[in-house]
Amino acid sequence: MTSPSGSPRSLFDRPYLLLTLVSLFWAINIVVGRLVAGTIPPIMLAQIRWGGAAILLLPFALPHLKRDWPAVRSRFWLMCFLSLTGVTLYNTLGYYALQYTGAINGSLFQSTGPLWVAVFSFLLFRDFLSAGQSVGILLSILGVAVMITRGDPAALLHLDFNVGDLWFVLAVAIYSLYTAMLRLRPPMHSLSFLVFTIVIGAILLLPATGIEWAQGHRMEITPTSVMAFIYVAIFPSILAYLFFNRGVELIGANQASPFLYLIPVFGSAIAILFLGERPALYHGIGCVLIIAGIFLAQKWRTKTPA
Repeated sequence: MTSPSGSPRSLFDRPYLLLTLVSLFWAINIVVGRLVAGTIPPIMLAQIRWGGAAILLLPFALPHLKRDWPAVRSRFWLMCFLSLTGVTLYNTLGYYALQYTGAINGSLFQSTGPLWVAVFSFLLFRDFLSAGQSVGILLSILGVAVMITRGDPAALLHLDFNVGDLWFVLAVAIYSLYTAMLRLRPPMHSLSFLVFTIVIGAILLLPATGIEWAQGHRMEITPTSVMAFIYVAIFPSILAYLFFNRGVELIGANQASPFLYLIPVFGSAIAILFLGERPALYHGIGCVLIIAGIFLAQKWRTKTPA
């Protein structure tokens, strides 16, 4: 597959760098989502995110989509299902969950993503994790636990769970299903696939946005909300999805999903740099364990069946 127009070929063929950038963009997205919680309704935020992304992307992607339309039409309902799971449901449920749950709980449940991917990959395609992949995932989970508990395992006993946590788990599970099923996408240009899923995902979101509006939920237009709209439409939407889809294409779902463990690593770095949090020993230990787990998962991986 050729790289999208204007994308450096050297970058687009480096899955580990692409997936690392995805985790960075999504870590910032969680912070943004939490920051505007209460001022922007969650469904409206998702609608503006994907509507804005579609408007920005369509002029560049339309020529490719026209050429690839026969491929889209051959698996139209699969493409719609990928739009529903990867765009409409995942992000909307994630923003909704952030109205009720905190960053610590969100990071904890986000770390279950690779396990969900492994489950769906096995159920749908009979993919097995290698011993090295299993050890790597467990090592990364341990690293996430160290960061979440601040090095105190007893803190796990005092975490408060609420309805937002359930929505977050459901969101992660749905996106893991999308990740596992990406291998079924028809051959086409990356921009063709991305713009179709974004446009259909935004359209499928319209009824829920109308219901939210009818219930009286309104957003506040402030400099912060405007900057949030600009960020979520470009970085965690267009760039992150483009990079994530390409990363899964190059190394497979089970190998790509452990990079999601970098989200709490970047989240901690953001807190240290911009929120004044002091770096501690548990940050370093957690980061080392997560990166070591990702390394093991990549080094001893199994080949994904065609």
